[in-house]
Amino acid sequence: MEHKKPCVLIVWKEFKPHILMFLAQVGCALVYFITEASFNHGMSPFLYVTYRYFVAALFMFPFAYFLERKQRPKLTFALFMEIFVLSLVGISAPINMYFASLQYTSPTLVASMFNIVASLTFIIAVALRYEALDLGDAHGIGKVVGTLISLGGVMMMTLYKGPKVKNLWGPLIHIQGRSGGSQENWLKGSVLAVTSCVSLSVWYIMQASTLKRYPAQLSLTSWMCFVGAMQSAIFTAIVEHRHPSAWLIGFNIDLWSTLYGGIVVSGLVIYVSLWCTEKKGPVFVTMTTPLCTVVVAILAYFVFGEKLYVGSIIGACFVIVGLYLLLWGKEADNQEEVDTTIITKDASTKCNVVEDPLECRV
Repeated sequence: MEHKKPCVLIVWKEFKPHILMFLAQVGCALVYFITEASFNHGMSPFLYVTYRYFVAALFMFPFAYFLERKQRPKLTFALFMEIFVLSLVGISAPINMYFASLQYTSPTLVASMFNIVASLTFIIAVALRYEALDLGDAHGIGKVVGTLISLGGVMMMTLYKGPKVKNLWGPLIHIQGRSGGSQENWLKGSVLAVTSCVSLSVWYIMQASTLKRYPAQLSLTSWMCFVGAMQSAIFTAIVEHRHPSAWLIGFNIDLWSTLYGGIVVSGLVIYVSLWCTEKKGPVFVTMTTPLCTVVVAILAYFVFGEKLYVGSIIGACFVIVGLYLLLWGKEADNQEEVDTTIITKDASTKCNVVEDPLECRV
């Protein structure tokens, strides 16, 4: 008599990438509220970014050192300067702006803004001719329409707050120091968030060329975290030069938010994303990104009692719809690349494609 596996194990084996990416997005969603509580407690967002990426670099270093020992190329001065620029464009500048925007807006808006990175990356890639665009094809039109819808959603969130959605009940978890509308500067925070997303979009395009010369993802991530933390430390020292005591943090929300952001978000989530990319492909990983926005909105409204505005909700919906349209168009490009690779491999090896179209026998 065969021993049947528990239902939980079957579900886990079948949907492991889906479950892991969902948990990763929940982990990313929680960081907004933990950091908001830390900022309201008095911690500087610039200091938070500095400490967080130092923690991330320390956490990632052992994995990078041992797992990529054989494939890691020699680090030249020119390559280090390239990593320096990548760290500036992808970590120290945009992440500082990103978390600074949290002080002026809300977790829901900041999380929603992050979804336009794909659209902005597409626009910059087309402008620099890294991305082909065929307006005679339905998928090409879908990419353009999706990009325009996403940008329209961001414009709505930035310029139109609309009426406030009435909370059904009081906050189940109260964020210390929350001071209502007096702390918010919607336009300033929105501009910071959008500028951060533009910088991240440029970073995604730049790192593609760097990976060709330094094909060690964990090592490159560790270097960028460390260099970005150093850059952020210099910037923080300039901004907080009148408050040297700001560098001291105790066993409170400031320490826990730093450890959580460094280990969970900048460490474990990156590892999970890399693993799921290998198993299911980059499109699958990218398509789970809006889950973070949904989780943030649910927690903000039902658990933390944050203020939600009609403009933010409608704008976020537009951004997500536009993102999926863009990904639909990109999925067609990815499938064409896979088909081309199969045909090229088939022609060069003269193989017979059998049950698995990706498996050749010479």
